[in-house]
Amino acid sequence: MAADEGADQGGSGFAVVLRRHRLRAGLTQEELAVRAAIGVRTVRDLERGRASRPQRTTVELLSAALGLAAADREAFLAAARGQAPDEALPPTAFLRMPPPPAFELVGRDEDLDELAGRLSATDGPRGVTLVGIAGVGKTSLGFVVAHRVAGFYPGGVAGIVVTDNASAGELAASVAAGFGVGRPEDLTPRFGGRPALVFVDAVERAPEAAAEMLAQLLGRIPTLRFLATGRHPVGLPSERVWPLAPLLTPPTESETTLAEISAYPAVGLFLERLSRVRRTPLEPEEIAPLATLVRRLGGLPLAIELAAARSRVLTVPEILDRYGDRVLDLSRPGGAGPETVVSLRDAVAASYRLLNAGEQHALRRLSMFRYRWSLALAEQITAGTQTDGSDVVHLLDRLLELGLLSVRGSRTFRFRLLDVVRDYGAERAAAEGELLDGRRRHAELLAELTQDIAPDLVGNRLFDAASRLDDVAGDLGAALAFAAREEPEVALRIAASLPRWWRFRGRDVSGRQWLRRLLDDPRTADADPAVRAWAKVGLAQLALEHGAGAEEIESVESAVAEFEHLGLAAGQSTAHTMLAALWMTTGGYSASRRHGEAALALAQRSGKVRDMAVAENNLIWHEIREGDLAAARRRLAAVDQLASDGGDDRLRAVALANLAEVARLQGRPDEAQRLGRRAMIELERIGDPNHRRRLLATIGLALAEAGHSSEAEEVLTRLRVSDDITPDGPAAVVEAAIALRRGDQKLAAEFFGRAADAYEGAHDPRDVVEALVGLIVSTPDAEERAAGIRRLAELLRSNGITLVARELDRLGPEVVAQL
Repeated sequence: MAADEGADQGGSGFAVVLRRHRLRAGLTQEELAVRAAIGVRTVRDLERGRASRPQRTTVELLSAALGLAAADREAFLAAARGQAPDEALPPTAFLRMPPPPAFELVGRDEDLDELAGRLSATDGPRGVTLVGIAGVGKTSLGFVVAHRVAGFYPGGVAGIVVTDNASAGELAASVAAGFGVGRPEDLTPRFGGRPALVFVDAVERAPEAAAEMLAQLLGRIPTLRFLATGRHPVGLPSERVWPLAPLLTPPTESETTLAEISAYPAVGLFLERLSRVRRTPLEPEEIAPLATLVRRLGGLPLAIELAAARSRVLTVPEILDRYGDRVLDLSRPGGAGPETVVSLRDAVAASYRLLNAGEQHALRRLSMFRYRWSLALAEQITAGTQTDGSDVVHLLDRLLELGLLSVRGSRTFRFRLLDVVRDYGAERAAAEGELLDGRRRHAELLAELTQDIAPDLVGNRLFDAASRLDDVAGDLGAALAFAAREEPEVALRIAASLPRWWRFRGRDVSGRQWLRRLLDDPRTADADPAVRAWAKVGLAQLALEHGAGAEEIESVESAVAEFEHLGLAAGQSTAHTMLAALWMTTGGYSASRRHGEAALALAQRSGKVRDMAVAENNLIWHEIREGDLAAARRRLAAVDQLASDGGDDRLRAVALANLAEVARLQGRPDEAQRLGRRAMIELERIGDPNHRRRLLATIGLALAEAGHSSEAEEVLTRLRVSDDITPDGPAAVVEAAIALRRGDQKLAAEFFGRAADAYEGAHDPRDVVEALVGLIVSTPDAEERAAGIRRLAELLRSNGITLVARELDRLGPEVVAQL
């Protein structure tokens, strides 16, 4: 037999089908050419894939020459039109394993390596089934795996494609034909005790027949293994189920350079498919939309291919705009007529139909979650859907088994429906009239979760509690948006629980907007008084972060009264603490101290060590304001002891940061930067961007004042990166101190002036004092110097601030006399 007439040599799908039928008919290429009245070179080119779309007349001649029956003839013509070989095979057809497909298998290296390892190991499983939603790439991966391990199976590797309504006998006969024997009974002597592998594609088309056929063959032939693909497992005891997940997509926080995002398999596949239909490279403005698009497509290869095909007529931003909110509408024409359509909706629906009614109901409930969720949340949202009494673990296992669900984590698992599955579930929920109720249930669950976590957003528990909220951050946003429209009291419960998290994560502006909107909504006027009171305190806490705390004094005072009426000591203490900070911003220092001492008294009465430490820490500012740095040190020592007794590492770090500032004000820059660096280690571990910003300024000033200008420059670089507030107070004051140390008084004066303007109106007027003192001692302009002195004098008078000894020395007797 000539080399080109032997086993399948690869090529296009039609090449494989043509060669298979010629060999089955027992014809050489020359004999087939004579029968069909065409040139032998035409036959050779077609079998080598050099002409994958032959003319219809040529195909008809070949079909007649091969003597194909009706079913075989239709499949033969379909393959010639470009339909995949496995879609053109009749139920009894067999498929010898061709060489690997010409396209690159994108993003499956780990799956490929592990599957090949399992199937090549002598103690590996008898069978592996790749399961997943249509279009996830099961067949492509299966083909490549089968070729990868072929060398470990001296008995041979063959494959069949299951088609609708095939019987177990027909499938067994196809396997036999694939291995070159006439009957299934001949397989045992054919193998001669040697290992062999059969690849069975699309078992869901005839699941019972496929299971029966494999069970019989495995039972009769101990050396036979199988690799199968399907939307569900075969169901054999010896089977290893392998759910195939979509391709990895760029995270939302990833860079948007092409080099960065193209490293993700989903983007790589899109670019590969894009190159087939578009010659021009991506424009710069298409790169960020591409990352968003593949995320929206959920990394599903079929979705990516369908979207990329639109690049013939649409740019990437246009594809995102047109299909980003309706991914399920992506489809492609197939077959001969418009009635044959492959769409994402059809693909998901096929897997959805494999679920029983209760599982479908549960999936519709789970589709309310937008991101990852825990087992507990799944159990809560699906309560009452499983009429057969099965628990949520069985449900999740079933969804994972069908490839509809992804799971991550080690000690604690978190789950997520595939994006297209979630979209389809929400679509079905709307069709069943369940969507509104499902959204309400989702929002209620998030309200309960945030209220459970809120008390832990303090001390050493803060980081872990914040991380738990981080896990559901996307769902919190969705729940807030829905509930603000439909269930504002539920939205207020969520928002009232989040201020410390919003502040910790630097989201004080958006958090304040949510609370203001919900408190002003007349539909929340009759909400739980405690919830409204906590919301008012949280609103003030967030407003304080960007210099607007004075606007919320009245609402927090009403919260104090409400907490007293309800007998909630924790609320009273928190509200008094907040009022102490708010009154400072308006110059009401006696009121501020009074509220601070009230908070301390409440903490002492209740014996709550941490609350006492917080209250003591807040009173430190008054000692600094009055210039009594020794008293401030004594309070800081008390805070350190109380925080240590309570095991509160975060509060100890904050106290250490405050001690660093006190040391700097005492003229001890080396001690200040040393203490500051120790505090920064802990603050960076636990987060808290606002305290880190203030501490960076303390360290930078201390370094500059000690003459360590290069190290101060490093701190300045960090401030410029981390500070998105304009104008930049902390960065400006550090830059001014560096310039002053280097003798550039004009530049120093310029930046001290910028810092003073930036700090004006903030909740700590001592920052403005710092900047004005620097401006006065550095400016060479007499008029500017006089203006700075007048401004400083007014600031000291209106805020009751006493300059410390270091500042008096810097200004000198002449200036001090004018203050």
